Amino acid sequence: MERSYWEKIAPDYNDEIFDVLANDKKAIIKKTIRQFASKTKSVIDIGCAIGKWLAILSPAFKKVYAIDISQQNLDIAKEKYSRLDNIIYQRVDMSNAKAEIPKCDLAICINAILTGTQQKRNVFFKNLQKCVKKNGHLILVIPSFESFMLTSIIRQRWDPDKNSKGAIDKKRSVGQLQNMLEGNASIDGVPHKHYLKEELALLLSNEGFAVKDFFKIEYEWNTEFLKPPHWLTNPKPWDWMVLAKRSA
Repeated sequence: MERSYWEKIAPDYNDEIFDVLANDKKAIIKKTIRQFASKTKSVIDIGCAIGKWLAILSPAFKKVYAIDISQQNLDIAKEKYSRLDNIIYQRVDMSNAKAEIPKCDLAICINAILTGTQQKRNVFFKNLQKCVKKNGHLILVIPSFESFMLTSIIRQRWDPDKNSKGAIDKKRSVGQLQNMLEGNASIDGVPHKHYLKEELALLLSNEGFAVKDFFKIEYEWNTEFLKPPHWLTNPKPWDWMVLAKRSA
């Protein structure tokens, strides 16, 4: 997705974009962040958008860098959290190989690597290494392709009326099929990259990160279906959360 997409969405971000913080009912992400909290360390929020995580990060770290591709997002976050005086806001395009990026002890990246363009994703992953000091850590939350496929199977078998969000068009074009093979799922007509667990491990390893753990950030089925069947409980849809250490 281009910068123009995020600039356009910024004023209505709360209505348009799924709220991971509010829907992480087990607070797995917050608990993991707190493991690394220190008043002597720095943290960077990659793709901070309008700053939903800043109120958690600011009191827990000495310095917080909030970076995003959208200047409107940053302006909204800066106004909303003006009382927090240890946050530095910076517009950064993580898909730009020449981007100047602060290096911190901890980086969090919550559903920010979504672009359907392979070349931009490659650069984004390379830039993740620039954000993290050696022996520092990365908390990466990313859409799960396994979860997307589970939802698709349930939709096709038990939801014949397609009363759901993001229903698949059976007459998809060759281009749409290619998107699927690359892990891109269409959401509101825009390709969003989803990731396999093993794919994530490989991508991070190639950029000098050692994966320490994987977690499922589980959501309710009403995030996928407008009216989920009453019997549809577990397993729940999920995003992957990866905890990784920069080892090189």
